[in-house]
Amino acid sequence: MKHRFFRDSNSIAGKLYGLILNIFVPMVLLAAVILFLFVNNNLRYASLTGNITTASQFNQNFKADVDLKMYYYVSGSAQTLPEEEIETARTLAQTLVTNSATPDSRRAALSVLELCDSLTASIQRIQNTQGYDLRMEQLETNIYVITQLIEEYMYTYLYHEAGQLAALQQRLNRMLVVELLAVLVCMVGVMALALRRAVRTSRSITDPIDALFRRVGEIGRGDLTEKPPVQAEDPKLSVLGAGIEEMTVRLNRQIELNRQEQIRLRGIELSLLQAQINPHFLYNTLDAIVWLIETGKNEQAEEMVTSLSTYFRSFLSNGQDIVTMDREEQHIRSYLEIQQVRYKDILDYDIQIDPAIGDCLIPKMTLQPLVENAIYHGIKPKRGKGLISVTGERNQDRVTIRVADTGAGMDPPELETLRRQLENDEATGFGLVSSYKRLRLMYGADCEFTIESQRGVGTAITIRIPFRKEQTHEEIA
Repeated sequence: MKHRFFRDSNSIAGKLYGLILNIFVPMVLLAAVILFLFVNNNLRYASLTGNITTASQFNQNFKADVDLKMYYYVSGSAQTLPEEEIETARTLAQTLVTNSATPDSRRAALSVLELCDSLTASIQRIQNTQGYDLRMEQLETNIYVITQLIEEYMYTYLYHEAGQLAALQQRLNRMLVVELLAVLVCMVGVMALALRRAVRTSRSITDPIDALFRRVGEIGRGDLTEKPPVQAEDPKLSVLGAGIEEMTVRLNRQIELNRQEQIRLRGIELSLLQAQINPHFLYNTLDAIVWLIETGKNEQAEEMVTSLSTYFRSFLSNGQDIVTMDREEQHIRSYLEIQQVRYKDILDYDIQIDPAIGDCLIPKMTLQPLVENAIYHGIKPKRGKGLISVTGERNQDRVTIRVADTGAGMDPPELETLRRQLENDEATGFGLVSSYKRLRLMYGADCEFTIESQRGVGTAITIRIPFRKEQTHEEIA
């Protein structure tokens, strides 16, 4: 797969691959030759410098030290022989013989090695000779001469190695000039070829990219009309051009879907408003007020009128779709105050909302449909008195709101059916669906909406949403 990809000469990668081959193959070959010569000469240079360094370790006072020790030994002043100096010189000479490559240097090192053996033999003869005069004669004719020759051959070795080093240095200098000229000529030729190929390759890449850039700019300015895709030699650019046009078609389709969705959501909001401004609710409330007045319960009638006024004031919310939790609490409190007058024999309520979430944002009339469902589907079908409790609290960056009742409740199959209908957006319990959808529209996947119920015990709806304050209203809207 990889080889077919690079062999496609029309692709960007194929063009770059060919360009790289034209530039780098000659350069690599030239570099390999230069590297080989450089390494070879460098090894030779290192060998010569190593030999010179080793030879420099030779004791410069070798002759004076050996001669002096032998003189003391012959004269009887000391019994110490220069064995250490001779052994050191022999070891050094053996190392030089092993490492030397040139004949002259090798001969000089061999001569030092042989002279060290001769010097050892001459010392042994002196040890075996009796008489001071004979020992002094051997000292002067053998020892002094041999030590002199050892120093001379060692200097001869250094001379030859230094000469080889100087010659190698000159050769390296000449090779450096030749290599630089070769590299320069090769680079000029390669760069001329590469420049020609690069211009041709870059145009085959940049021209389609420029066309794609212009097309994307048109789309950014709102031109979503379908056009022929940008054509390019590289298949990836062709696919990209086709993908942009396909994206334009999908974007047009999505814009239309969004427009239809906005119309549908506006219809849902209108239906919610129509459902909440229930003539029966208003009629029953006004009828209850009249009854309170007729029975002389003017104070309760006044409270009910106040609650009704507060209910509709919070319902309107100055035309806002998003309100604070404080205002939503005021709305459901007014609603429950009115309903409690009507159903005082069966309805109690308790609202416990933490003031810490008072400025949390929530879609308008989210809780009132849940409370209404609790009354008409929970408390009224139950025989006896029931309680509706509304609680709200904050846990770090999450807000939990719970609407629970002690009403009739539901069997497990009914509860599962309700959950499925809610998730599938089916038309059931309009207020419940509306609250759920409005929360999902505002908070998306961050919204949790769970329903729990048990027959004869009651139903509880729990809402968990992120804590968003008043200042983020514009971002949400």
